[in-house]
Amino acid sequence: MAQLWGGRFTKETDQKVFAFNASIGFDRRLFEQDIQGSIAHVIMLARQGILTGEEKDSITGGLESIRRDVEEGRLAIEESYEDIHSFVEAKLIERIGEPGKKMHTGRSRNDQVALDMRLYTRQVVLEVDSLLKELLQRILDTMEEHIETYMPGFTHLQKAQPTTLAHHYGAYFEMFRRDRERMADIYHRMNACPLGAGALAGTTYPLDREYAAGLMGFAGPTHNSMDSVADRDYLIEFLAALSMVMMHLSRFSEEIILWNSNEYQFVEIDDAFSTGSSIMPQKKNPDIAELVRGKTGRVYGALMALLTTMKGLPLAYNKDMQEDKEVAFDAFDTVRDCLELFGEMLGTLKFRKERMAASAMNGFTNATDAADYLVGKGVPFRDAHGIIGRLVLYCIEKGTSIDALSLEELQEISPDFQADVYDAISLRACVERRLTLGGPGILAMREAIERNRAYLMQEGCIPGQQAREDRPGAQGLEAG
Repeated sequence: MAQLWGGRFTKETDQKVFAFNASIGFDRRLFEQDIQGSIAHVIMLARQGILTGEEKDSITGGLESIRRDVEEGRLAIEESYEDIHSFVEAKLIERIGEPGKKMHTGRSRNDQVALDMRLYTRQVVLEVDSLLKELLQRILDTMEEHIETYMPGFTHLQKAQPTTLAHHYGAYFEMFRRDRERMADIYHRMNACPLGAGALAGTTYPLDREYAAGLMGFAGPTHNSMDSVADRDYLIEFLAALSMVMMHLSRFSEEIILWNSNEYQFVEIDDAFSTGSSIMPQKKNPDIAELVRGKTGRVYGALMALLTTMKGLPLAYNKDMQEDKEVAFDAFDTVRDCLELFGEMLGTLKFRKERMAASAMNGFTNATDAADYLVGKGVPFRDAHGIIGRLVLYCIEKGTSIDALSLEELQEISPDFQADVYDAISLRACVERRLTLGGPGILAMREAIERNRAYLMQEGCIPGQQAREDRPGAQGLEAG
């Protein structure tokens, strides 16, 4: 097949070279964005007098017919074409003839592909933000239900202090809230339109880049034509943010895997999100959590691959940049799947409250509160710390816990212990007295839940999330 750029060449491209060079096998998913960008470009060309009104109507009508036929299955995207841009342009020329050859006026494939990828990535940012919001709602639902579900808190995977499931889930709420904030930051920085940058130095045609950018919902055009076609910062930044999302999902998955183990028995994962063993009939494996944890490395790999691709490239466009798409598309799909499945799994978890509370009672999680009790009796904190350390050692030797000791045993170690110590170091008291902002006490947690609920009731942290019906390529075609 003759290439759209073949005028300068005297013979056909070697087929192995063509296959190695071609990108339609993966950039075909940019079809919608290619149509949308081309329609906006043509409307702008007509507005500037570069195309006639009749030419504009013919081209946009042809593009809309190609879109409909592909969407309804009457036209297949053929991999005999080099890329999705070549496919669309060739099919347009087949359908409308000479006017179709004018569609590319004032445009290069360099700014065309830069536009398509930016449009596509911008949409994925919105999708990820929406999935993060759904996950946050699931987390908040659990927080509201488990304000008084006691469990041990850990440092170094050692029991440290008692807390609640609401408090523990609240930590993940903050992580995923920050992930949403990163989506908003990325959306803001990437929402500039590269169309009109040409190959690298703009064009001699009197394009209205601001108008074209507005047609597609961009805040405005990019400011340097070389940077416009050579920039992949927005994509690297998005992959870095997605890596953070996956890191948070992986940490959460790791905890669920631990909590689901026979040693912990804090949670039971629903059968729909578990699998069994081919040889051991008793097994119920947390496969979804494990796969989310495992796929994190896949997204990290996409980030490192693109960073490595871009690190030595001179300005402006280089074919190396074609390598951005496969890794990015794979990362996009992976994160979307993980967020969706993890969120659904999270909604099915059943918590064993008595087991969690019993675990919090073991491991001396009330030791800090026992020290604070002595401080309240006038003992300097450093002395109280030493007293409780000796008390813990005594309990270990006796195979018991602090609250199980008699008052006489406690007073043998420190006469400052009184009968009220048992109320002071009870599981409920240890949690309830922690009322500082960010703590697990009931009042503090209710305030946190109210803040979180108000946050989720906001319209959204990304401006312009709602698709405008009048944008070219959204639902229909505006004449411009």
